[in-house]
Amino acid sequence: MDAEPLELSVVMPCLDEADTIETCISKAMRAMREHDIRGEVVVADNGSRDASVAIAERCGARVVHVAEKGYGSALMGGIEASQGRIVLMGDADDSYDFLEIPAYVDKMRDGYDLVQGCRLPAGGGRVLPGAMPFLHRWFGNPLLSWLVRRMFRAPVTDTYCGMRAFTRKLYDRLDQRCTGMEFATEMIIKSTLHGARIGEVPITLHPDGRRAHGPHLRTFRDGWRTLRFFLLFSPRWLFLMPGALLVLLGLVGYALALPQVRIGAVELGPHTLLVASLAVLMGYQSLLFAILSKTFAITAGLLPEDPRVDRFFQRVNLERGLLLGAASLLVGLGLVGVAARDWQLSGFGPLDYEQTLRWVIPGVTLAALGFQTVLSGWFVSMLGMDRLGMKRR
Repeated sequence: MDAEPLELSVVMPCLDEADTIETCISKAMRAMREHDIRGEVVVADNGSRDASVAIAERCGARVVHVAEKGYGSALMGGIEASQGRIVLMGDADDSYDFLEIPAYVDKMRDGYDLVQGCRLPAGGGRVLPGAMPFLHRWFGNPLLSWLVRRMFRAPVTDTYCGMRAFTRKLYDRLDQRCTGMEFATEMIIKSTLHGARIGEVPITLHPDGRRAHGPHLRTFRDGWRTLRFFLLFSPRWLFLMPGALLVLLGLVGYALALPQVRIGAVELGPHTLLVASLAVLMGYQSLLFAILSKTFAITAGLLPEDPRVDRFFQRVNLERGLLLGAASLLVGLGLVGVAARDWQLSGFGPLDYEQTLRWVIPGVTLAALGFQTVLSGWFVSMLGMDRLGMKRR
């Protein structure tokens, strides 16, 4: 007769946690025992040199040795070895109270795919004195959590909380890649993008119980890595919006400089056209990067399919892109040709640069835009190839 399947696996990443690992395991097992939760504790050891492994085994936890270094690597190894339908991850430094496990399980039983803990008062949580550095509590965590809500519409108050529960089914679907501290943020972002049902429970953060060494988290390094990860997972904020703004500014510059508009004592001329062209070229390049990076991310499985991208490529396929790029290139070369014709008629002598540049600058800009469009059209089609054949873009 088959044994009853486990409902919960508590996974704790571990790196020299001899001071606190016993307390964490004991609390987790007590919580499961007192609330009739059929589960296990998995300690993912990431190369501890103290007595952590021996203590964990003595306390009845199952130890998994993970050779690849990193917080995310340890968690991946522990989760892969877990046997429960639900996985709850939490640090082994006694800052999270594993007696709060039942609150997570109750929420998961309501049908949530992921339940995130919230330590911040804004979400009903509590931070005990000395449990969180000043910068983390009042600046880093609130700011990064606001950004993930704003950029990805993630329904979480405390993005960085490391104690969370999720279904193994969701985890397998997310295809996590990050091996460092970004692992937790990647899970929140991907879960949101994949349409997972996300809940939140308030918890209490306690002071780190370790004495042998300090926290593994590094404030500015890991904060920057998180912000960088946000941008890498959001071509819209990294490329699309800055690009659209630059193109808009460039077009405004053209609208004012081509008719030689005067603003007070200032007359806008060829120099304004040059700066406006620079803005248009940089902005258009950024827009192309938005398309290319989004296509690559979806094709590589980093981001889920996006109906907006599909609709875009239904309207703008390779052939239309090539025609548009070729037209822009030809018009640009034509404008440059007009200036060259004027130069020829003057016997290749001095030109009226004030007037000639009004043809040359737009011509060069259009030619560059057309050339970029043709090359990018081919490249995005290559990125859109299906692994089993060609998927037309």
